[in-house]
Amino acid sequence: MIRDKIIEQVINKIQSRSNVGYKKYGVTLAEDDQPLDMWLQHIQEELMDAVNYLEKARAVLRDEIEECYIRDAKREN
Repeated sequence: MIRDKIIEQVINKIQSRSNVGYKKYGVTLAEDDQPLDMWLQHIQEELMDAVNYLEKARAVLRDEIEECYIRDAKREN
């Protein structure tokens, strides 16, 4: 039994992601014997994707905040 709901959600997401990877590549991570340089490349690509996702999320958040300010200004008038 997991006492922390957040940890349980993360574990479930990791298991789900593992299932997707297995269906896509046909091997488990433990069975995948790519050379170290390939693993480093995968990490690099994933981190670059993460930076792009962060930039997009920040832009969306800025837009949402701006919309709230505009909506509040209209209500005051």
